[in-house]
Formats: sequence, C-alpha cells, structure tokens
Amino acid sequence: MAQPSEKRILDKVCKSVETYDSVLMEKSLKEAFDAGIPPGDIMASGLGKGMEAVGKKFDAGRIFLPQVMAASAVVNLAMEKLSPFLDSDDKKYRGTVVMGSVQGDIHEIGKNVCCAMLRGAGYKVIDLGSDVSPYSFIEAAKSNSADIIAGSALMTTTLQMQKAMVRAADEEKYSVLMIFGGAPCTKEWVKSIGGDGYSSSGAEIVKLVESLLGDAQ
Repeated sequence: MAQPSEKRILDKVCKSVETYDSVLMEKSLKEAFDAGIPPGDIMASGLGKGMEAVGKKFDAGRIFLPQVMAASAVVNLAMEKLSPFLDSDDKKYRGTVVMGSVQGDIHEIGKNVCCAMLRGAGYKVIDLGSDVSPYSFIEAAKSNSADIIAGSALMTTTLQMQKAMVRAADEEKYSVLMIFGGAPCTKEWVKSIGGDGYSSSGAEIVKLVESLLGDAQ
C-alpha cells in the first residue's frame, strides 16, 4: 500500500489524466520519480485510475470523444516519460491487445474509446482501424505476439464477422483470447460463438482484460 506522500503524488498523476493537463502530468511524474515510486504503481494507481474515471464520465454522457482522446494523449506522454525507467519492452506493458472494427463496419468511436482506456491502464494496443478482415486480426496478433484480439461490431449486419473471427483462429489453429463488443453484441452472443469475453463499454473493457490475463497467468 502506498504511503500517504506517495498516494498524494499518485492522486496528482490521476488528476492530470482526468483534467487532460500535460503540465501537471510532467510535474507529478517528476515527483513520482524523485520519490522512487515504481513505474507499475504509477501506471496502475495513477494513469489507470485516471482513465477509469474518464471512462465512467464518458459512459455517463458527461464528456465526449475529444475529451477521452485528450486524456489518452496525456497518458501517452506519461508512457514516453516512463520508458527510460523500465527494464525492457516486456515490462513496459501489462499485455498486448489487437483491436479493430470488424470487416464491413466503419464505425470507430466506441473502438477508439476502448483503445484509449486500455492504453491508459498500461496495455499495448495495436489499433487496426475499421473494416478489418478476420484473417487480418489473426496476422496482426501473430506478428505482435498479442494476448488478446478485440473485435467491435456496431451493426447487426456485421455481427456475424465476430463469429468469422473465431472460426478463422480455429482454422489457423491459433490459440488467442478473443473478446467482442458493440451495440448489437451481447454476452450471450459472445458465448454462443466461442468468444472469451464481452465488454459493453470503454470503462468495462479494462476490467475484462485484467480478468482474462490474470486468469491466463
């Protein structure tokens, strides 16, 4: 458990994300470095908590995509500052997630929010964009040694592509965790197609990934 002085510093890191304040982020990071706070604690108790708060505000309609992306930019700045204090790329991230909107679907807002949430929580995210074919997901996961593939479908007509992603992994005999979300997607649907998890929002996806990777370790 963090000491009172460490908690105060981590709270400032968290606030810098919530308020999209890059100046406060740089100042609070320097304090954290000077205090000897481990990078993992900075990511989890500072950056992660900040993005979690941002995600809840977004889900409640109190802020919108530009604010989420501004918070994500502050997190990216922090990760650049943290890099020299990390032993290796393997320790820089808590895991790697390949994410995109499924083939035939050009909607990206929900996917962009999820990417921002995961990056803020310390995960490496490979964003493939929109209209991504099942095999493109698989190839990207292989080339990046991904822990998880995440596919978003925002239309009922593209929902079947999530099923095609699971089938593609089976055909390739490639074992990887696969999670899904989007307006027409449900927990029951994901279970029926053999997916590993369902997320209904940007705030929820971090908890889902943490749970899956915790179980896998």
